[in-house]
Amino acid sequence: MTTHTETDRSDSRDRTGRDPATRVVISYPEDLSDWGRFQVEKSSFRAFLRKTRDHARKGDEWEEFVGVGCCGNSLDVPLRVERVEGGTEIGEHTEISYTVREACGIQGSWRVQSKGGPNQA
Repeated sequence: MTTHTETDRSDSRDRTGRDPATRVVISYPEDLSDWGRFQVEKSSFRAFLRKTRDHARKGDEWEEFVGVGCCGNSLDVPLRVERVEGGTEIGEHTEISYTVREACGIQGSWRVQSKGGPNQA
């Protein structure tokens, strides 16, 4: 005899036997530029996270490359897992959503595409 919880848990497993998260909430810093937000929130970037991250736990931090400006300077964004719903495994159907956290001094916008960009001392 199985309990209701055990049944629910086995029903939520995907075909590989993993326990997929239904939703992962990721934060980015408040001072991320509009261009950086556009890059992170694109459906292709969410798909990239689903393919490159196997699991997520609250507090995980990921430094992710989001693009190169016209002058070849890259923008890496510090992402943090704020909440995970369901299991901890990221699957193809895991919803990725975003929230904003406190500023961290990230430099983006057109600065990532100019000589005086974020890597300039």
